[in-house]
Amino acid sequence: MPTISEPRQLLVTELQGMLYVERKQAEEVLPALKKEVESNELKQRFEHHLEETRRHVSNLERAFELLGENAKADKSHAIDGLVAQHDKVMKNIQSPHLRDVFDAGAAAKTEHLEIAAYESMITTAESLGEHEIVSLLEENLDQEKHTLQELRTTSEQLATQTASV
Repeated sequence: MPTISEPRQLLVTELQGMLYVERKQAEEVLPALKKEVESNELKQRFEHHLEETRRHVSNLERAFELLGENAKADKSHAIDGLVAQHDKVMKNIQSPHLRDVFDAGAAAKTEHLEIAAYESMITTAESLGEHEIVSLLEENLDQEKHTLQELRTTSEQLATQTASV
């Protein structure tokens, strides 16, 4: 990784990591979760978020374009670690109901990661006066926050149902 000595370089680096996260979500994680869960409501949430995530990728690609940079993703060990942890635990969960509770929680962990990343990028983009990029990132951030709230609600419902089974 090259030395980062100015805010613009930091923003580009953060955008590269987030592009990796969003593409991995769109291409691998959300389609797999959608197939994995039993709950129709959770399937629908994952499908809706998959559509949003594809837009997030487009917004990030547009941010690169506005900066005059190639939209090049850079590996994120954070998302890869969350996926690896999910896979490790999921192998040991016997009940489909518990798997749904776990998947909702795993998705929420990812939302927290994305929210923190977008907040950081927005701060940097604001400092650079990149208003159009800020708008794109805020759109993604708002959707991530909304998804997190929906996942919390669904997770609580699933956990309550599972506890009474």
